[in-house]
Amino acid sequence: MRQLYIKQKVFSLSGKFTVKDQQENDVYYVEGSFMKIPKTISIMNTARGEIALITKKVFSFLPKFFVEVNGREVLTIKKELSFFKARYTIDAAGIEVHGNWWDMNFQVLQHGEVVGEVSKEWFTWGDSYKVQILEEETEAIIVALVVAIDCVKADQAAASSAATP
Repeated sequence: MRQLYIKQKVFSLSGKFTVKDQQENDVYYVEGSFMKIPKTISIMNTARGEIALITKKVFSFLPKFFVEVNGREVLTIKKELSFFKARYTIDAAGIEVHGNWWDMNFQVLQHGEVVGEVSKEWFTWGDSYKVQILEEETEAIIVALVVAIDCVKADQAAASSAATP
């Protein structure tokens, strides 16, 4: 089992942050292109090779995010039409998310087996998540999923603040 920590820098305009291991070594680099259309987030390994790409669909009635890992689309996060509370669904072949992913406390299952767990770290400055990887081959997918969910949440927060005067 491997533990990773994702801590976003608060007020970071560049959209850059790192994923660290238990010894606080950088394992992945995350870089967003928030000024480009479509908005993308790239996840790179320590050699700066891209392992995952998250893309927000531009011309869509409701927000939709595509997640590619190693050049293959593995999941989609999309907003559902609802009138009271924002509702999102995660579509992925063989991957399920159980728990409260909006609050970043959930398990990731692949074909019914738990392959990872995510929990929000409290009492930290900015959003920080502990990610436990139980199956090594799913590490990139789980890291991409956590970053994508965080991106969806940030997008929703921006939309909500823009809607309120």
